[in-house]
Amino acid sequence: MNTILERAIEGKFVLIAEIGVNYYDIAKKMQISAMEAAKLMVKEAKEAGIHAVKFQTYKAETLAAKESPSYWDTNEEATTSQFELFKKFDSFTYENYKELAQYCESLEIEFLSTAFDIESADYLYDLMNVYKISSSDLNNLPFVEYQAKKGKPILLSVGASNVEEIDKTIATIREHNDQPIILMHCVLEYPTPYSHANLNKIVSLKNRYPDVIIGYSDHTKPDADADIVKTAYNLGAIVVEKHFTLDKTLPGNDHYHAMDPADAQKIVEGINFIQEIRGSYEINYLETELTSRQNARRSLVAACSIKKGQVITNDMLTFKRPGTGISPADIKNVIGKAALVDISEDSILQFDMIEG
Repeated sequence: MNTILERAIEGKFVLIAEIGVNYYDIAKKMQISAMEAAKLMVKEAKEAGIHAVKFQTYKAETLAAKESPSYWDTNEEATTSQFELFKKFDSFTYENYKELAQYCESLEIEFLSTAFDIESADYLYDLMNVYKISSSDLNNLPFVEYQAKKGKPILLSVGASNVEEIDKTIATIREHNDQPIILMHCVLEYPTPYSHANLNKIVSLKNRYPDVIIGYSDHTKPDADADIVKTAYNLGAIVVEKHFTLDKTLPGNDHYHAMDPADAQKIVEGINFIQEIRGSYEINYLETELTSRQNARRSLVAACSIKKGQVITNDMLTFKRPGTGISPADIKNVIGKAALVDISEDSILQFDMIEG
């Protein structure tokens, strides 16, 4: 199953639930195993209409030095050490992710996970169709190159980066990989204030990188009408990734800025409505407008009785509905022509009434 790429290439919206490691907290709350919680979140995502789920695969020892400071809102997540935070959520192994990937396949929802080290990049290869490169690894060019050489499509988040860094990273990927790239606008603030969402950057990315698919990795708190995601989509973000939880009130990690199933359903329904009202880019009338086109437009109508053989002049004509006769646009092809039949006043003119 390759839902993300297939939909994105066709220009169809893709919503990815970034489960990340939130299932650990769900497991603790519900007093179930981490695997049971992860599967429950996948199931809830599928039922909400989400197209893909993404996890995060790492070991604290290979991801962060013990002195790495926090960069999130410590009012929401009190842990001030990256190492200590990541250590809480790094117990899953290849076998666990394999089980999750198989479960996703059984539900027909696409599985992927962000690899944060060489080992996970290797063992995730057979489990997913695309690689996701985090904003935090955008300038980690050796690791970018390593994943690019795997030959799979790549989702690349570009949070906290400048244009030179993005150019260099894309060039690094392209040296080894000709598969589609999905470039994800992202703001690396947890949570991202609405005023910092900077969604117009999506347009700039789309204009600068016309050969890639544009997406959006969202870290804002869900808004009442899903306007953030809907605006991102309207500006050109085909693929949207947003953190996902079953309880937004849980403390810690990524729950406080995540969508829940109700938020996800609202997003999917909102985008479906937008896609419906957008319609076609073709400049033409709809088939459903044909009756109105005929009846609401006007035809040339005899303003007086016109005898057979009489030459038609401008003052003999007026314009009235419906538009089932000679169009007023063709008046020059009528004036100066002789009537072939007697035409009574208020008759809608047809071309078979006048000489050719």
